[in-house]
Amino acid sequence: MIVKNKGRKQKPTMSILLHRLIAVILIPMSIVITILIGILCWYTFQYRTILHNVTAASEFNQNFKSDVDLRMFYYVSDSAYANGKPLEEVEQARELAEQLLGQTTEKESIDSIESVRDLCVTLEKRMVEIDNAETYDEGMTQLENNIYILTDLIQTYMYDYLYYESVYLSKLQSKITIQVEYIVFAIVALFILVVIGILLYVSKITEGITVPLNKLTNRVEDITAGDFEVKPPVEATEIELQKLSDGFEEMVGKLNSLIDENKRVERRKRHAELELLQAQINPHFLYNTLDTIIWLIEADKKQESIYMVSSLSDFFRYCLSRGKDIISLQEEERHVLSYLAIQKIRYQDRMDYEVNIPESLYQYAIPKLTLQPLVENSIYHGIKLQREKGIIKVDAVDVGEKIELTVRDNGAGMTEERLQEMRLAIEKGEKIGFGLRTVHERMQLLFGEEYGLTISSTEGVGTTITAIIPKLKQDEKGIINA
Repeated sequence: MIVKNKGRKQKPTMSILLHRLIAVILIPMSIVITILIGILCWYTFQYRTILHNVTAASEFNQNFKSDVDLRMFYYVSDSAYANGKPLEEVEQARELAEQLLGQTTEKESIDSIESVRDLCVTLEKRMVEIDNAETYDEGMTQLENNIYILTDLIQTYMYDYLYYESVYLSKLQSKITIQVEYIVFAIVALFILVVIGILLYVSKITEGITVPLNKLTNRVEDITAGDFEVKPPVEATEIELQKLSDGFEEMVGKLNSLIDENKRVERRKRHAELELLQAQINPHFLYNTLDTIIWLIEADKKQESIYMVSSLSDFFRYCLSRGKDIISLQEEERHVLSYLAIQKIRYQDRMDYEVNIPESLYQYAIPKLTLQPLVENSIYHGIKLQREKGIIKVDAVDVGEKIELTVRDNGAGMTEERLQEMRLAIEKGEKIGFGLRTVHERMQLLFGEEYGLTISSTEGVGTTITAIIPKLKQDEKGIINA
């Protein structure tokens, strides 16, 4: 069972990680775009303001001095062309100066436009004071010394203002061009850094998802291949993957427990079937053997009866095998020889046998009562059903990593239909052929599905039963525990 780590740090969900990913992408991009737009808006505002100032200053009446001077001359000389004092033109110039002053930032430009404003105020005063002149000559003197000089200064300072603003506009344009280049480079660098940061974060998130998924995939492949050993859960940064891994290992643990329990149940079942097989063999076989011994004694065949009692003793000694279910091939050979010796005395001239098991194979393990049921099947379903003398041959052949055991007889054989029934009974676990089915299932339970019994038979010719077992020694782990 998997013990969950209660102290494990709380992990984020996939939804939270995806929201973080979206935030990591959108927030830096939004900041970069906002900064860029802000900078561009600021420079655009400055440029437009100065351009507006230059345009507004350019609208200043270029003939301001000549127009004001002429109208004041007509007014002072009391000419027929006189149309009052040009106070309106001066007021317009002053208002334009006030407007420009509120939008100007450069010192030279401010000084110039302030001078224009102040001179306009002074000019208005001087234009009012000219009415106090008592004579024509005094009026003309004020006109020359005050009006003409002031209008000249106003126009000069306005031109200075226009010049300074034009110069500043040109400088600002150059400055904006240079700074925009720097800003573009900075934005590109910042954008690259943001993209790199996003890629690293995305890579981290992707790795946090794909690596555990790959490990879980490999774990599934291992389980599919038959590895049911419980292993530490895969460490994941996402809570969903962590729960999946924890639950997966917990499931494997429960599945492994169920498999072990099923194996224990199957072993108990096979052990019970083995005991049932022995119980079926022992009474029936014992009764017949004892009857034969009695007959031999009555017939005064002392040596045959002694031999048969000795063979019977050997048979049951090997049958018990000190309670072991797995014995050596040598012990199985002795067991089947004891059985055949007893049956030979019973059937006398009706049967004969050969057992050929190389000594080089004696050390390998085999489930107890593997060969005896096969030999018994040959006697009772082959040799006993015919009048001619029957021969049973037991052979063992080394075939690399496996051992091939064959029991052949030249008995009655089986029809094709009966042969298919026997094969189906062995594979599907049907009740017919109990002894052969038990041997087959025990072999597959111990060694795997590639091992077990195969039957071939021809009616009137005989039957061959082949048992395939692996070359495993009796003391190897898994055989002793089987």
